[in-house]
Amino acid sequence: MSKSSATSPVVSFIIPTLNSELILKQCLNAIKIQSFTDYEILIVDGGSKDNTLAIAKQYHCTIISNPLVTAEAAKAIGLKKAQGEYIALIDSDNILPDKNWLNSMLFPFQDSEIIGSEPLFFTYRPKAGFTERYSSLLGANDPYAYINGNYDRFSTLSQKWTNLKLKVIDKKEYLKINIDDNRNIPTIGANGTIFRKKFLIKFFKGNYLFDIDILAMAPKPLYFAKVKVGIIHTYCESSLSKFIRKQNRRLTDYYIYKNHRLYQWSATSRTIVFSLYSLLIFPSLYDTIRGYLKKPDKAWFFHPIACFLTWWIYFIVTLKYKLHLLKPLNRLQWQQ
Repeated sequence: MSKSSATSPVVSFIIPTLNSELILKQCLNAIKIQSFTDYEILIVDGGSKDNTLAIAKQYHCTIISNPLVTAEAAKAIGLKKAQGEYIALIDSDNILPDKNWLNSMLFPFQDSEIIGSEPLFFTYRPKAGFTERYSSLLGANDPYAYINGNYDRFSTLSQKWTNLKLKVIDKKEYLKINIDDNRNIPTIGANGTIFRKKFLIKFFKGNYLFDIDILAMAPKPLYFAKVKVGIIHTYCESSLSKFIRKQNRRLTDYYIYKNHRLYQWSATSRTIVFSLYSLLIFPSLYDTIRGYLKKPDKAWFFHPIACFLTWWIYFIVTLKYKLHLLKPLNRLQWQQ
């Protein structure tokens, strides 16, 4: 869907989907009410068997097939088809929190040095599911990223949006981040990130768009905006089984598509830290209590469970990978 005139839209929303009927309508409704209206919406679908495509047609979205199924492949396909000057990477389980969100996110691009912008927060909703509340309070969907300091949303626990050592200038409406070292690249690039299209096109290669790979391969310094707004990420709602499946998918996909990556992680020391933190239990319990005192919410008590489950899943997946037993996930039954 484009609300522009005969000219190309300013913003291209790229939304990967796969059996997303339960949440897609909320995502599209939030885009529809934006005060900034010069955009198109590209639904890049991995073969949905539910009502995902019917919903997309109701909103007059442009629907594109994604034969490689994964979200990274969808982003690559969407980028090649996008007409906008700016690329907004929105997941189907994202909801823009207010009608001025897009205006706020585009504001930093008045600075010609800025190559991308991203919300500073996961919007906290008191009545949301416990996993959504937990991740918004922690500032990360994956406790592994938080414990090792490489997260990218404001955490109630740490009162920071990352523990990486970065040069930051407060521009009032946003933080201007100087990324000058590949060892200090936050996990930016999803859940509401907007890039200049010309930047992505210049450094993009292949059939998969791994955003952090592009940031790693681009010459430094890079300047990025952390905008002082939130985005709703309906992360697993209140489903423990979805949390387990997503954690399994996260690391399985990393290993399976490792050879497609331009940037290779070196995480041995981080894994040791996370293992000790999770298995000793007391560190995670201590942070649970600290978090609850800062922002009372029973969702904090999921933290020790989330850490242990993540450690166990990552251990099993890594063991399968080392033994050459790891296989790609069957996504045919996947449902958001």
